[in-house]
Amino acid sequence: VATGGQAQDQSHNQEPGVLCPTSAVTGLPQKRYYRQRAHSNPIADHSFDYPARPEDVDWRSMYPSIQQGQQVSFADIGCGYGGFLITLGEMFPEKLSIGMEIRVKVSDYVVDRIAALRRKGADTGAYQNVACLRTNAMKYLPNYFAKGQLEKMFFLYPDPHFKRAKHKWRIINQALLSEYAYVLRKGGLVYTMTDVEDLHKWIVAHMEEHPLYERL
Repeated sequence: VATGGQAQDQSHNQEPGVLCPTSAVTGLPQKRYYRQRAHSNPIADHSFDYPARPEDVDWRSMYPSIQQGQQVSFADIGCGYGGFLITLGEMFPEKLSIGMEIRVKVSDYVVDRIAALRRKGADTGAYQNVACLRTNAMKYLPNYFAKGQLEKMFFLYPDPHFKRAKHKWRIINQALLSEYAYVLRKGGLVYTMTDVEDLHKWIVAHMEEHPLYERL
């Protein structure tokens, strides 16, 4: 997953009580106020609040316009600063998309970006179908999604964890692929993208070896 440095707290990189200024041109929050280290140990004991089961997730707090019985369909795992997540919301307005990001300041940025976009699109109700959640998808994914819930999962430019000793931190492995298969519906799609050839071969090999996936 596109992970970052260990979170020190739940606040933005700013003085207490001072809001991060938005761009005068776009009206969106500025990334430079949300920077943090690029890597994190996803196996470490970060401080997360997470539900005991999917039924306990308060989706309405993230999607104020959610309809009765509507569920999240797309999950962008390690969503970074949310560029692709926002595009998903624009391309599939009838679907609910969630971004999951482990880095506290980065997830704060995406939450603030979505809030700003919703304010700008208040007349049309735009961007009500996207949200971001700070969590560790390697540990808590089944706590958020029911069996067979997701239509699509995206793993775009995950942390390659180059050192062999850290390969166990990679977001694609046999055990986690079984969890992903659990939350994906039959025929659900997994999209992967990386600019690291070794990681690409690792992903392809692990997914081809798993009995619940076939390459398209």
